[in-house]
Amino acid sequence: MSFWICGTCGVEHAERPDVCAICADERQWVPADGQHWTTLDELSAAGERIEFFEFEPDLYGLHTVPDVGIGPTPKIVRTPAGNLMFDVPGYIDDDAVARVEELGGLAFIVASHPHMYGVQVEWSRRLGGVPVLVSEADAEWVARPDAAVETWKEDREILPGITITQPGGHFPGNAVAYWAAGAEGRGVLLTGDTIFANPDRKTVSFMRSYPNRIPLSGNVVLRIADHVGRFDFDRLYNNFDGVIATDARAVVRRSAQRHAAWTRGDFDHLT
Repeated sequence: MSFWICGTCGVEHAERPDVCAICADERQWVPADGQHWTTLDELSAAGERIEFFEFEPDLYGLHTVPDVGIGPTPKIVRTPAGNLMFDVPGYIDDDAVARVEELGGLAFIVASHPHMYGVQVEWSRRLGGVPVLVSEADAEWVARPDAAVETWKEDREILPGITITQPGGHFPGNAVAYWAAGAEGRGVLLTGDTIFANPDRKTVSFMRSYPNRIPLSGNVVLRIADHVGRFDFDRLYNNFDGVIATDARAVVRRSAQRHAAWTRGDFDHLT
């Protein structure tokens, strides 16, 4: 096999080190029984597959069944000028490639942050060398280099009506994608876990590490909210199935102000 997949985060590696650097970092974790590696062949032999479903017109979610790595829900945005895959599964097979080709293929592959790289180079190769855009600030985490990988920073309109930008936070290069035509023209923000839609469906969270419960400062969170507030969006999707269905821009602002207030100590009397 030409590459390895970390069993914990689902990210591809050209070589198999003793431990996955992404998982050894404080934002992730290595299993108590040590590092696990797998391959596409092993996953396929075990019955792995990818299921596609529609969140809304021209926005599709992908589930690996069973979960590979963290088990996120990558998204495909379909536009007349080409399609974007935002966040990447840790698996690929011929059926998944055929389904993506039915949707019109891919023009770009963009992960919100290193935990979501998945097998991005393999997706690119199977679909004819699709550009894989990696935040310049996070390029050190790419464990399988390839000619298709390009670094980027600041705002970049990659397709008409789709802009990617880097508010940072969870990682310095943490990215989001703004889709102007989404939500019936009211605008959609795909945030990975830069901004995480909470289970209550009316608030969002901001963390340096979700599994290890490391918060961001109030100043950083307010900076993130200001950064994405430049875009006109009504709906927000995180990197799983979480969604803020309406009024998402205001939800981000209110949640950022709440986070900043708690980290400032405004509500210490309640603890």
